[in-house]
Amino acid sequence: MKTLLRWAGIAVGLLLVVAVALPFLIDANSFRPQLESEMTQALGRAVKVGDLKLALFSGGVSASDLAVADDPAFAREPFVQAKAVRIGVELLPLIFSRKLNVTAVHIDEPQIALLQSPAGEWNFSTLGAKAGAKAAAAPASPSSKLDLSVKLVKISNGRFSLGHTAGHAKPLVLEKVDAELRDFSAASEFPFSFTSHVVGGGEIKLEGVAGPLADPDLSRTPAHASLKISAFDLAGSGWTQAMPGMGGIVSLDGRVKSDGKLANVDGKLTAEKLKLSERGAAATKPVELDLAVNHDLHARGGRISQSALRIGAAKAAIAGTYAEQGEQTVLRLTIAGPDMPVTDLAAMLPVLGLSLPAGATLQSGTASVKLEAAGPANRLVTDGTIALNNTVVAGFDLGRKLAVLETLAGVKGGANTEIQTLGAGFHMGPEGIAAQSVQLVVPSIGELAGAGKISPENALDFHMTAKLHTGGMLAAVADKAVPFTVQGTCADPVFRPDMKSVVKENATGVAKGLLNRFLGGKK
Repeated sequence: MKTLLRWAGIAVGLLLVVAVALPFLIDANSFRPQLESEMTQALGRAVKVGDLKLALFSGGVSASDLAVADDPAFAREPFVQAKAVRIGVELLPLIFSRKLNVTAVHIDEPQIALLQSPAGEWNFSTLGAKAGAKAAAAPASPSSKLDLSVKLVKISNGRFSLGHTAGHAKPLVLEKVDAELRDFSAASEFPFSFTSHVVGGGEIKLEGVAGPLADPDLSRTPAHASLKISAFDLAGSGWTQAMPGMGGIVSLDGRVKSDGKLANVDGKLTAEKLKLSERGAAATKPVELDLAVNHDLHARGGRISQSALRIGAAKAAIAGTYAEQGEQTVLRLTIAGPDMPVTDLAAMLPVLGLSLPAGATLQSGTASVKLEAAGPANRLVTDGTIALNNTVVAGFDLGRKLAVLETLAGVKGGANTEIQTLGAGFHMGPEGIAAQSVQLVVPSIGELAGAGKISPENALDFHMTAKLHTGGMLAAVADKAVPFTVQGTCADPVFRPDMKSVVKENATGVAKGLLNRFLGGKK
């Protein structure tokens, strides 16, 4: 037994001696020309690796740096630069036949520049193209040909930038990128995972299966995966550079499935603190969207199929198309929402840069909207209709604002204004909002009608008429429409009845007396 242990100890000692001596006996750099040549031929891009060292105990070879050239049609700077690369190898073929069989590639802290042309092509699309590779590859003899097989490709702590070759927009930058491709094969599917932090705010996670690799355009490779985006800052990340004033924190929990031509994305998208206007404020409630998108990878556009938009209990259907044109995204959308709680929709008024009168809130009622929006996202033009039913505007006394009409109608104002119905058509664009065919029924006053505008600065310019309920001192103007204007701002509207028109149409002592009373009465 002691003899056996002695021989075992001697064997272990010899193995340790060989392990220590082997890196000095095998010059790993002798394989560098072969490695560069085969990688250049495989990628179709010139590949350079730094000083190679044999790491026996980890079963591989390490390189001090890595550089992969970009497609010359996109950039002269490298497509990939990395500080260190570890290459897993099969040790027995390396020791006994000096053959380098690569089983894994681990790239540390790479910087990868992903660029898209105006035509929609990506700079990684031509990876693996053989035409360019033959010219760039270093000559290799048949006896020195490298047998390359990769079981694992791993990226750690990478930094990716996604940009365009045209325009002045800053790229979207991802940092702390960790990615893995397992059982990689160009001819079959392989599992992958991807996680990253977004510079400016947010995290992105992908996990699924891709392959086989599309030839000759890698961007056409089919894939399906789970997709999770967390706390993505629209403004901080630079994603909304072409849409000044837009912001918010977006999260998405969904799936993506691509056949290489069309990518279908579905899931639940949530936007918090959403902001759509430079003059607007952030929404006080999250906006949720049950998303269903069919995206054309080449045309850089797609279709939003019937998706559900929710703000609290308010629900609307949204559908339409979008398309990238230069640095702009052009939209064409329809939104329809019946019988939505007004109290939830009120959270969207600040988002659009609108406000209620100071101190006023909406406490009840329902709203129905039909909208059609078209144009670039930063200059969107929206046409539609809105209808309110049984809404109470708390903290706003319309009767007091229309003091003379309150007197004419023979009713007293109150702390709140009850709206039985409100209907209007409107046109909204960069120049503001134009409201047409406004029909408003306020039981305490009467029927109000007219049209007007709201400027981007929230200035009001409305010309209205009020058909007052009979009673009180109304005998002189019964069944007459009293004209008035609404000016000021949304926060502080100013109502001015046009009593001169009333006097002109009702030249009686009563009408003149009412005018005198109005001019000398309460404001």
